[in-house]
Amino acid sequence: MKKENETRNGQKNSIGREIWEYVRIVIVVVVAVTLVNQFLLINAVIPSGSMENTIMEGDRIFGNRLAYLNSDPERFDIVIFRYPDDETKTYIKRVIGLPGETVEIIDGKVYIDGAQEPLDDSFCRETPTGNFGPYQVPENCYFMLGDNRENSSDSRYWVNTYVEKSEIIGKAVLRYWPLNKISLVQ
Repeated sequence: MKKENETRNGQKNSIGREIWEYVRIVIVVVVAVTLVNQFLLINAVIPSGSMENTIMEGDRIFGNRLAYLNSDPERFDIVIFRYPDDETKTYIKRVIGLPGETVEIIDGKVYIDGAQEPLDDSFCRETPTGNFGPYQVPENCYFMLGDNRENSSDSRYWVNTYVEKSEIIGKAVLRYWPLNKISLVQ
């Protein structure tokens, strides 16, 4: 009888240890994913067609939260940021105007600091139209445009025209959904 009780207690302890090991693994995984999500990566679902054809509506991407820790965004980087008119929302757009520059859009073409030649906009979905600006980009701020210029709520239309560097959450780096389109974001 005593041996039987010892066997049952041993089995209970063994089962208890095994359950505890599984619980520990789950806790470690949850903590690791939370830390990665809070400090290294941002996971974003693209809600609109404003960045088509570079990033399509419904795509899922990872952004690098550390990309601008020791450097500044560069022209044409695709960044995830807090929308200047409502910081509870996140947007994704392409950096066009850098701090201190003057941006002007003439017949849909973007000119920086009065240049004779427009920026290369071959990534745009279609040939953009319209005239906007000139915009004088303040220090520590950026002028953003979507790649689908005819269907993009961007710096041209916001009340708070510019995105401060401190509001940039990360640089878009990897499209991971849909699976057949896994690729680096260019």
